[in-house]
Amino acid sequence: MGALERKIEILGDASKFDVCASMASPRTVSSENRIGNPDKIGICHAFAPDGRCISLFKVLMTNHCIYDCKYCVNNSNNAKNKVMFEPVELARAFMGLYIRNYVEGLFLSSGVWRSATDTAEKMIEALDLIRNKYHFRGYIHVKILPGTSKSHIKQIMKIADRVSLNVELPSSCRLSEVSSMKNFNTDIIRCQKFIYHYIKEGLLPAGQTTQFIVGTTGESDHEIVERLHWEYQNLDLRRGYFSAFTPIKGTPLESKKIPEIYHRKRENFLYRVDWLYRRYNYEIKNIYSIMDEKGMIPLNIDPKVSLALKDDIFPIDVNEASFDELLRVPGIGEVSSKRIINLRRVNKKIENYKDLQRLGVVLKRAKSFITVNGQRQTSLKEFYR
Repeated sequence: MGALERKIEILGDASKFDVCASMASPRTVSSENRIGNPDKIGICHAFAPDGRCISLFKVLMTNHCIYDCKYCVNNSNNAKNKVMFEPVELARAFMGLYIRNYVEGLFLSSGVWRSATDTAEKMIEALDLIRNKYHFRGYIHVKILPGTSKSHIKQIMKIADRVSLNVELPSSCRLSEVSSMKNFNTDIIRCQKFIYHYIKEGLLPAGQTTQFIVGTTGESDHEIVERLHWEYQNLDLRRGYFSAFTPIKGTPLESKKIPEIYHRKRENFLYRVDWLYRRYNYEIKNIYSIMDEKGMIPLNIDPKVSLALKDDIFPIDVNEASFDELLRVPGIGEVSSKRIINLRRVNKKIENYKDLQRLGVVLKRAKSFITVNGQRQTSLKEFYR
């Protein structure tokens, strides 16, 4: 194995803890002298040599890092297998994969080598080669490093389709439990505000995202949701991602004894409440209302059901309810709500449960909260069974 292949192996594997998703970009491309295009449907799938379906070349610039984050295998106390791409190496490696149709875009993150400034400059040099030397006009997502300067953030945003900066934990005090070096307000929130400033100036069509690590400290779901809500309201955040804490060998938290399945379920339920808030327009106070006295989302019942049981609008008549009211019914989502509304526009009514089933409604979940021609399931026992 050559030196470059070894770097790809190490830095590709080290990037697996960053969560990303294939997100559509509204950017348009007019140049004919180019390679790649940001498709409206997002990043196209491709296949690696071993048959895995992948979308992006997801890699770190380097796994060197000056920070001492206790959960991270790349922390400053771990000296094993430290490598770094030279900008030209990364550019050539990515273009080689792209031209061979293994990937359709780039997700670039990094440890912090020497300083955020030094690392950002190397990342920008590599991205500039990809865009301007190789004329790649496809999708690029860049992870902004904590402490990156405003000018470097602007340079990156001129190149990338989307950027993200991991808040990791919901507050300064929580972050201080895992890192003695990062400053929550200076290194993270201030950088997010820089990103927000340039978005308002028209840079970065696809916006910014962030990620929380769930279960690293004693943070509650309320703390995470509160921070996420603040970011939606104040930073024009497109969405938040959640990653369940997993003890990693070689880190100070490798022996943390908390069942992984617990954090995986927390991660899943946080995604659900985020969806209810972000897509279904639930008020944040309603999300808080289903949490227990410790600020945790109960894991024994779906959050949408918990909210429905507290809502005095139920049962609702599916032939009269508004689109927003239909969205609040467990078992009815955006697609089935639109289908129900569209039926009314052609003067058709839902006559029975089978009609709803044909429209994509999950009857087992929905029956207790709706009426159809005056019919209603009178008990929730079927749902809980």
